[in-house]
Amino acid sequence: MRAAVAERYGPPAKVVELRELEKPTPADDEVLVHVRAASVNIADWYAVTGRPQVARFTTGLRRPKEKRLGVDYAGVVEAVGSGVTDFRPGDEVFGARTGAYADYVVAKADRAIVHKPAGTSFEEAAAVPVAAITALQALRDKGGLAAGQKVLVHGASGGVGTYAIQIAKALGAEVTAVCSTPNVDIARSLGADRVVDYTVADCTKADERYDLLIDIAGTLPLRRLRRVLEPGSTVVLVGGKRKNKLLGPLGHIVRSKVTAIVTRQRVVFFVAKLDKAGMEDLRELLEAGKLTSVIDSTFPLERVAEALGHMGAGHPRGKIVVTP
Repeated sequence: MRAAVAERYGPPAKVVELRELEKPTPADDEVLVHVRAASVNIADWYAVTGRPQVARFTTGLRRPKEKRLGVDYAGVVEAVGSGVTDFRPGDEVFGARTGAYADYVVAKADRAIVHKPAGTSFEEAAAVPVAAITALQALRDKGGLAAGQKVLVHGASGGVGTYAIQIAKALGAEVTAVCSTPNVDIARSLGADRVVDYTVADCTKADERYDLLIDIAGTLPLRRLRRVLEPGSTVVLVGGKRKNKLLGPLGHIVRSKVTAIVTRQRVVFFVAKLDKAGMEDLRELLEAGKLTSVIDSTFPLERVAEALGHMGAGHPRGKIVVTP
């Protein structure tokens, strides 16, 4: 089977290769999935480029510990282990598992893999896992968002942002989205009650006050953002600028945490947990028509390096999809 690998850090165009690997066989508790679509997350770009460099203490100092690339996928179950009862060959599924940029992926049946809603395409489903579960956990689990509250999504046009708008609305919140001019209509179409175009207006000078801030962009310091926050509000940090090779978005996170100590602001940073319960929640939202995927562009597996380069070059609208 074909699979994308990177044995050294560097620009995707120089280090990502498509190789022929042996087709995996599922263990007793595993499912073999024929991948029909996968998607690109900023974490995939970080993994290939070895940035931020401080993260290499975990991912591998001189070269990546994990050479297989990709996490999000959707496809059709081809075979199951002897101990698997929840899935059978022919089932359409989606989930998250390292090595998703390939013709086949093996996943443990009790982990982040669930049945795909019939009305959702493979491309739409593959876009969901990492970005949508990050949005869900940021809003509900870390932000404690309740119906009737006001949430500000700062950086609303990327993968996490487009899902955050929709999930916040599904939770009954009033949503203000911050994005650039080309993405204003997308934010509105996803259900945002108000949209602030940051190229013409400063969201920190508005009259609105918010109970929760989801900071995905990481372009404004907390001392400015807190001007529009209610007392006792929560800030959930999801991302930040990637220009700093050493620290990447971690610099913004550290500065925000320090500011929070001085101002007594509740600031939370977390790494999303990919589990079956969260994936089932997303499946239900998809099935109910409360969640949809915004697809920026689609690349064939042969051009996966280009897809990763596109992610690193700027801010895609929604998700980038790879189709084997």
